[in-house]
Amino acid sequence: MAFTGKYQLESQENFEPFMKAIGLPDDLIQKGKDIKSLSEIEQNGDHFKVTVTTGTKVIVNSFTVGQEAELETLTGEKIKSTVNLVGNKLMVSLKGIDSVTEFNGDTIIAVSMWLLDQHGLELSTNVTAVDPNLCTFPDNDAGPHRLQEDKQTHLGISQPSLNK
Repeated sequence: MAFTGKYQLESQENFEPFMKAIGLPDDLIQKGKDIKSLSEIEQNGDHFKVTVTTGTKVIVNSFTVGQEAELETLTGEKIKSTVNLVGNKLMVSLKGIDSVTEFNGDTIIAVSMWLLDQHGLELSTNVTAVDPNLCTFPDNDAGPHRLQEDKQTHLGISQPSLNK
């Protein structure tokens, strides 16, 4: 399965409490909560380059599946970790944050990140994005069609479907 494409943030859940738990300052959380990030994924065999642009902030991570690489986190910290590919999922653990990026078809990615807080409670955030180049736009809509949630779940990750 090829993962190459551009993905525009469509929706996110639990953004504020999750970002607070990983140490982002309140002012950055407030600035970032309404910004629609753009992720570009370039795949060449087992090598990936992932560029995430959120407002003026750009994070670029390059890695080869199964090999340790230095990855930049949402807080700007650089951590060595290994990204694994399991079916249609890229999985990585960065400093207590487990992340699963699931590719569902050609147009949708779902990202689920979770961690245990200081009380041992699990906090998670889910992000859904759609490839704006592969969507059709109605005359009265300037953006990709909205995603609607199915009732199916897998490993705690919502399985979104494109509302056509």
